[in-house]
Amino acid sequence: MLPEGNQSIIPTFILLGFSEYPTLQVPLFLVFLSIYMVTTVGNLGMIIIIKINPKFHTVMYFFLSHLSFVDFCYSTVVTPKLLENLIVEDRTISFSDCIMQFCFACLFGVTETFMLAAMAYDCFVAVCNPLLYTTTMSQKLCTLLVAGSYSWGIVCSMTLTYFLLALSYCESSIINNFICDHSVIVSVSCSDPYISQMLCFIIAVFNEVSSLMIILMSYILIFITVMKMPSASGHRKTFSTCASHLTAITIFHGTILFLYCVPNPKTSWLTIKVASVFYTVVIPMLNPLIYSLRNKAVKDTFRRLVVAKLNNSHSQS
Repeated sequence: MLPEGNQSIIPTFILLGFSEYPTLQVPLFLVFLSIYMVTTVGNLGMIIIIKINPKFHTVMYFFLSHLSFVDFCYSTVVTPKLLENLIVEDRTISFSDCIMQFCFACLFGVTETFMLAAMAYDCFVAVCNPLLYTTTMSQKLCTLLVAGSYSWGIVCSMTLTYFLLALSYCESSIINNFICDHSVIVSVSCSDPYISQMLCFIIAVFNEVSSLMIILMSYILIFITVMKMPSASGHRKTFSTCASHLTAITIFHGTILFLYCVPNPKTSWLTIKVASVFYTVVIPMLNPLIYSLRNKAVKDTFRRLVVAKLNNSHSQS
C-alpha cells in the first residue's frame, strides 16, 4: 500500500529501455525474441527430457530440472515486457506491474543463486566422498536444499518488496532501464529510500558472499581431491563432470560481480543495460545449452524426441 498522502495517486513509470537507439528497435526485438524462444524450448525441453528418461532420475538432474524451471520463470518475468517496449510507442508500466516484476525477478534470481550453490555441494560430495554419495545426498536432503532455495528467495523478495511499498512515489517517473530493478525503483521515489537501500545491500552481500563461499570451498576441496588422483584420465573425467556447472556459475556470478560489486561512476547506462540484458535474458538461455551440449545422453534423448515427433507428424498427414 502507498503511504497515506499518496493513496489517491496511482504512479506510472516509463521504462526507457533502448529507446535512445530507434534504428535498433526491430533488430533488437528479433534478437531478444530468438533468445526467448531458445530459452523457453531449451529449459522446458530439459525438464521434459529429465522427466521422461529414467537415466536422468538422479540428484544432479533433479537440481538441473529445478534450475531450468527457475531460468524459464526468470526469463518470462523480464523478456515479454522488454519485447513489448521495443515495438510499441507507449512504454509505460503501472506501479503494480513494476513492483510485481521486481518481486518475481528477485525471487527467481535469489533462488538460482542458492540452487547453483546446492549443485556445487552435490559436485563436491560426488568427487570427494563417492562411497557415501547415495547416503549423503538423500532424497530428503535434496528436497530440503531445493525447498530452502525457493523459500529464501521468497523471504528476500517479500522483504524488499514490502520496503519498496513503504516508499512514496510521484505520479509519473522515468526509469532509465528495461527492467524494474530495485535500484531504479528507489531512485524515482519521492521519500528517503535509505532503509530500503541498506536492506537491499545487506541481503545482496549476504546472498553473494554466502553462496560464493559454498561454491569456492566445494571447488577448492574438489581440486585438492583431483590433484591427489594418480591417473591423468581420472583428472580429466572429474573435471569434465564439473565443467558444465563451473561454466554456469562463472558466467552467473561474474555478471553479478560486474554489475553490483565493481562500482564505477564512469560506467555508462548503456553498459549497465547490456550487463542487465546478459544477466536477465541471456544467462537463462545459456544454462540449458551449457548442460546439454556437453552431455551425450541429453543430446541423444532430445534427438529421439524430435525424430518421434516428426514420425508422428508424417503418420498423421
